[in-house]
Amino acid sequence: MEGKAPGQGSIAGRGAQRNTSSLIEYAQSHFDAAHFEGLMAVYGRPLEGRAVALPHDRGRQVVDFVRCSYLGLDNHPKIVAGAVEALHKNGTVHWSCARTRLNFSILGDLEAALSELFAARVITYTTVLAANMSALPLVASGHLTGGVKPVMVFDRLAHATLAYHKGTIAAETRVETIGHNDLDALEKLCRANKSVAFVCDGVYSMGGSADIERLRRLQDRYGLFLYIDDAHGISIFGSHGEGFARSQIDGALGERTIIAASLGKGFGASGGLLMLGTARQEELFRRFAVAHAFSASLNVAAIGAALASQQLHRTDELAELQMTLRSRTALFDSLVPTEQQGSPLPIRTVEIGDEMTAIGAARALLDRGFYTSAIFFPTVARGRAGLRLCPTAGHSESDIHAVGSAIQDVLTQISDSPLR
Repeated sequence: MEGKAPGQGSIAGRGAQRNTSSLIEYAQSHFDAAHFEGLMAVYGRPLEGRAVALPHDRGRQVVDFVRCSYLGLDNHPKIVAGAVEALHKNGTVHWSCARTRLNFSILGDLEAALSELFAARVITYTTVLAANMSALPLVASGHLTGGVKPVMVFDRLAHATLAYHKGTIAAETRVETIGHNDLDALEKLCRANKSVAFVCDGVYSMGGSADIERLRRLQDRYGLFLYIDDAHGISIFGSHGEGFARSQIDGALGERTIIAASLGKGFGASGGLLMLGTARQEELFRRFAVAHAFSASLNVAAIGAALASQQLHRTDELAELQMTLRSRTALFDSLVPTEQQGSPLPIRTVEIGDEMTAIGAARALLDRGFYTSAIFFPTVARGRAGLRLCPTAGHSESDIHAVGSAIQDVLTQISDSPLR
């Protein structure tokens, strides 16, 4: 990949190389600083709303803007009750058994309910990472694309839980990486190759989204296979919370679209899932997906929580929470300018630039009672460090006003600093 822009180019065969060593060498000092400032590996106790108590800091309470529970469902009484009820009814937490052998009956109930809710064939996994690890090699095998191994094309900003598998996939077929949302480059690859599969996020974890409408047009024109990780879009879009991607696809998914999603984040429970379009796909995944054939299912508490959440997704409360989320995000935008201003997506990043300055800003906000994410390479590009915040439906208006005021205060201090 010499001479190519970082994150772009092709990988073929077993010669694929990773840059983990140089990544660690560059980022180590920034991780050290973030840990020293008490910004990483933080242990807390959940309180009401988005408040968290920090036992290591004499129980000090802070308002959390790190969690991706966009609808505030991760401590919803009905979802917590669903987890407890499932534990009591089943009398166990976990079965240590591959899913090809033995499954909890309530897991079958959950997958059937989710399949109906999202109008797809749903298989659950312990995490979205496990879902992606299971799916991508099967897509690369050609068994989902008419027996032709597709060129696997990754968006440059595809989440790490997608991009991590490029080396494994390159042992199966050719891998390409294109610029973020560069669909002209994707179309050129579609024209030049018999079969292409595109791997992207629906909603990107640092803000922004895929152009689902144009991707669907490429699919119609060239038979493009779409693999969309919509972990950050689930629940916050669609009348039943089907997500950013699924809500833009009318009717059945068909044989050339797979959507991965989270049962945490907006959904408020725990785990991940795949939305599949055909019975043949489901058969292959249940027999050959590595996390299905060689690992266990969601634990009983997670299943019970997800069952309760899917039931809530069928009520008017979902639309109310979606509206509250949009209201809180709009309020944040009125207080803090970001590149994502005006977007219906709930992720906001405040770019600062210098890594150590961004870490200092996050520490200053923590001192003021707000826990935010200091983001730096490799999460974002070098020299584009900053803060990542997730306004949610669980935040009060006063929470948003307060953090907005604190951010403006900290940014003013940074701009007035003689070191800037």
